[in-house]
Amino acid sequence: MSITQQYLLDTYRARQLGEPAPPAPGAHDWQVVREWHDRRQFQAVLAGRPARGRIRRALRRWWSLWPRALG
Repeated sequence: MSITQQYLLDTYRARQLGEPAPPAPGAHDWQVVREWHDRRQFQAVLAGRPARGRIRRALRRWWSLWPRALG
């Protein structure tokens, strides 16, 4: 059974049971890839390698707000 056939079957069953339809195949692929990339960068920071990209910006933003939270 292909992914499309399984999706159509799941959608049909959900409709029969009055449940919300499942997400379409591939609907969250980019989000998964982005989270995987962020996780690898986070692991790099823990290992002592420099952060790059989104992680670096998030750490910089967090670090700039941290002293204000103390005082």
